[in-house]
Amino acid sequence: MILDPTDPASSVARAAKTCSNWGRWGEDDVLGTLNFLNEAKRREGAALVRRGVSFSLSQRFDINGPQKGWRRRTNPVHTMLDTGTDAALGNQGLPHGIGGADDVITMPLQCSTQWDGLGHIFDHGRAWNGRPAEKVVTSDGDLVTGIEHMAAHVAGRGVLLDVGRAVGNDGELPDGFAITEDHLTATAEAQGVAVGRGDIVLVRTGQLARVRRDGWGDYAGGPAPGLSFTCAGWLHGSEIAAVATDTWGFEVRPNEFEHAFQPLHQVAIPHIGLLIGEMWDLESLAEDCAADCVYDFFLTAAPLPITGAVGSPVNPIAVK
Repeated sequence: MILDPTDPASSVARAAKTCSNWGRWGEDDVLGTLNFLNEAKRREGAALVRRGVSFSLSQRFDINGPQKGWRRRTNPVHTMLDTGTDAALGNQGLPHGIGGADDVITMPLQCSTQWDGLGHIFDHGRAWNGRPAEKVVTSDGDLVTGIEHMAAHVAGRGVLLDVGRAVGNDGELPDGFAITEDHLTATAEAQGVAVGRGDIVLVRTGQLARVRRDGWGDYAGGPAPGLSFTCAGWLHGSEIAAVATDTWGFEVRPNEFEHAFQPLHQVAIPHIGLLIGEMWDLESLAEDCAADCVYDFFLTAAPLPITGAVGSPVNPIAVK
């Protein structure tokens, strides 16, 4: 794909037309590329469990997260409703000495490790499958493609493409590094792994490792390595079910156009119907994969079935 840095609108329009999956699974579809993740693919993923070792791919959900308030995205606020102190003081009003603790959390659904749902991004007022955005997402939430529809489906074969180790220096890509299709292909070849239809692909850049070492800085919304806009064709043609990265925004930042905001999202979500994960912690998994040279595994990453949500926190679990 040839990219004109001065003309994001035309580039988005061309990619949208070339990569469109509108109507592919019928006019009522609510799953997008998760349709590629079928029973056979789940059996294939389950067969990859050999050692029984598991890895959580989630960052912690706490006040020390990366968010800085942009678009009202804040870090989680965790509040206790009942505590051990209340129990010890006999303030809970419960019989025969029983006591307990309860808590509540207040947070944007996309403040830490999460999925972008199909109602998250629009293109010129159109949502996934060509639906009018105003008919899909209202103040009542996503009335059509709410992320609750995906809750039973996100489990199958996961593939790690550790581009940070394959291409970067000391396992990390610099901020602003655009990962192309050639980088993805070269990484897969170097790791001896193939990406196929229905896979959940994890792309490690190493940025999360760097900010954990040096401080969050502008991790949330600032410069970052990520997928090039030119990867739109690969994301469509490979027929993967989902993709996730260890960065805030999935695609390279600054974006590759002179004036643009997340143009790959504008193609991938409303046109390809692709489930996108962001801020995943791939460090422990990547270390294990580098040690045993096995880069595919069983992965389960169900979103919370929050009715009408356009995104969801997730604790992905990879099992090898």
